[in-house]
Amino acid sequence: MTGIDSFMYCLDKCLYGLAGICMMLFFCFCTHQGQEQKKTSTGVKVVAHRGAWKSQGHPQNSIASLREAIASGYAGSEFDVNMTADDSLVVTHGPNYHKMPIEKTDYGSLARIELGNGEKLPTLKEYILAGTTENSTTKLFCEIKSSEISKKRTLNMTEKILDLIKKLRVESIMVFISFDYDALKKVIAVYPNAQVQYLGGDRSPERLRVDGITGVNYRYQSLRKHPERIIAAKMHNVLLNSGTVNHIHDMDWLIANQLDYISTDEPELLSKRISVSSVTSGWELVWSDEFDQPGKPDSTKWGYEIGFIRNVEDQYYTGRSENARVEAGLLILESHKERIKNDAYVSKEAKNWQNNREYAHYTSSSLTTKDLAEWTYGKIEVRAKLPKGVGLWPAVWMLGENWGRVGWPECGEIDIMEHVGFKKDSIFGTVHTTAFNHMKGTQVGKTIFIEKPYDDFHTYAIDWSEDRIDFLLDDMVYHHFENRHETEAEWPFNQPFHLKLNIAVGGMLGGREGVDDTIFPQRMAVDYVRVYQRK
Repeated sequence: MTGIDSFMYCLDKCLYGLAGICMMLFFCFCTHQGQEQKKTSTGVKVVAHRGAWKSQGHPQNSIASLREAIASGYAGSEFDVNMTADDSLVVTHGPNYHKMPIEKTDYGSLARIELGNGEKLPTLKEYILAGTTENSTTKLFCEIKSSEISKKRTLNMTEKILDLIKKLRVESIMVFISFDYDALKKVIAVYPNAQVQYLGGDRSPERLRVDGITGVNYRYQSLRKHPERIIAAKMHNVLLNSGTVNHIHDMDWLIANQLDYISTDEPELLSKRISVSSVTSGWELVWSDEFDQPGKPDSTKWGYEIGFIRNVEDQYYTGRSENARVEAGLLILESHKERIKNDAYVSKEAKNWQNNREYAHYTSSSLTTKDLAEWTYGKIEVRAKLPKGVGLWPAVWMLGENWGRVGWPECGEIDIMEHVGFKKDSIFGTVHTTAFNHMKGTQVGKTIFIEKPYDDFHTYAIDWSEDRIDFLLDDMVYHHFENRHETEAEWPFNQPFHLKLNIAVGGMLGGREGVDDTIFPQRMAVDYVRVYQRK
């Protein structure tokens, strides 16, 4: 490594650290009422990877797949360019075509073998000309492949591509992408205003911007591991792409984080996910936990409730990994049947039930964002799979910020999702206030049928504004609570609220039909928690 390289490497590391700090500040900033994170966004754009080939069975990198992408109105269609032994530019992926090494074979020999739909192996010129026909929407994402023979040959191929682009006068619809950094720098030298995206993950957005690279395409896994890169890219006006992304939940996370582009083999599916996304409906993500880092839950986002807490429940909440941990990309809350000492025990004669039980016979976990993150209004989504068994009482719920001062129910409670094991096909959403609460039997809630809550993940959510709270199961509203604009006794929901996730055992509601001791251990698996607010 040269002295310059060493310096730039250190600079990258420092800037990544700065980006991480900025990201932490960003999320903290977004938790306060009345403060807005100013961002501009034109919406996530779909790039059909090697054309829109999959749904209609077209060959990848074929002119048919390109035309399908254009006809579908996708923002981009990606294709790969290699150079043959006789210096012909051809559109095909990989170093070989039907086991013939492209760089060592002349174009005539390659062209004798047709694509699966009868097309001839397209030259770059033929491909671009097809891409300019009846096309007013779709940019051509030209990937400059790296030569296996030499760096010089890669740069020579880049020059030939640019010469062709100049002759065809199609600069305006081209986006150049490559793993070869020098190839992209050569593009910029010829076309200073060209859109270029670096495919490697070894350079920060800051470094890219310094070098004139206008965009970056990070692998999805890289962004999940380094989400600070998203913040850094936006801070430095570097267009952000990710590919190749083919799974719904990966798409949803990237959409929520408002990337500029997503490259996919499933453009139809991606388009549908964008259309139903919260950010497309005017929300922006202000806080989330995707549970990517194994071990204990993130202490900057979650705290623990410890002990016997409420509702005369039978479990003792702990901060142990046995009861709460992150593994395989999921938050696991797990309840156990086991004997554990109650640290708050005074005597069996103590009047408070929390002090007269020397031991608990179950353990579980209750996580909370109290004192870490609270929100006034927004859309809160939790995707989870529920624990199974009579006696269990899993919940996703919220309490008002003033709980410590005024107590319950004056602080208000929003039960985003509750479930009891003795009613295995239902979940319910409820509000509690001074006027409406279960102690008076006046709580306001509704129950909805749920299919396979123990086998499948479902999304539990609320859409909360100053006028109403809507409760949603898998994006369908099933309960609507309106602000009557009377007093705080009816509507205490104009203040910050914090979030709780827990599994209770027994208690006033969960234990109405007893506890089945044969079911343990049981777990609630949480895929993500996301909080959106209006832009």
